[in-house]
Amino acid sequence: MRPLTDRVPKPLIEAGGRPLIAHLIERLARAGFTELVVNVSHFAGMIERALGDGSRHGVRIAYSHEVEALETGGGIAYALSLLGQAPFAVVNSDIYCDFDFARLAATAAALETGAASAHLVLVDNPPHHPGGDFSLAGGRVAAGGPRRLTFSGIGAYAPALFAGVARGARCQLAALLKPEMDRGRVTGERHDGVWMDIGTPQRLAELERVLAPGR
Repeated sequence: MRPLTDRVPKPLIEAGGRPLIAHLIERLARAGFTELVVNVSHFAGMIERALGDGSRHGVRIAYSHEVEALETGGGIAYALSLLGQAPFAVVNSDIYCDFDFARLAATAAALETGAASAHLVLVDNPPHHPGGDFSLAGGRVAAGGPRRLTFSGIGAYAPALFAGVARGARCQLAALLKPEMDRGRVTGERHDGVWMDIGTPQRLAELERVLAPGR
């Protein structure tokens, strides 16, 4: 997203007159998620000033400050003290979607039984990621398979999944998920609605077209 991200963090890039992260927070609030943790690193102060305590969006926001980039798994592990002991939902801040986040509340509650350690939302492979990430069959996610889908950046997780990651250590989320997939402990679903990964100026322009009045 450079040169845009040379002066503003990606979550604050605007589409439809609002920052990307604001679209997500408002959708989460409507789904009943009122306690949020926002992971910040690059231009952290700008994000905190823009979102504040979350009250303007009807939520309460706590901030987890990464000193250095820890990858997704490491970032979640670093924030565990703020996330609590119950399963929680995680959403990437550089996407736009119409996924019903209320579905994740029920999914997170189901993880408390211990039958699974994670639940992933998958989407059809976009042009920029034709190979996909994981396969989905019978409500279970696997690392291999004949028809792979793309991980949307939306999921629910049990805290125990991150218990082995030292706080402050770098860790990819996939490295934690794949062993659990092999044990049949990762559930999933396919979202066939709107989903966009806003990773380039061209995709941002497409989102602006999607959000244009009358669309």
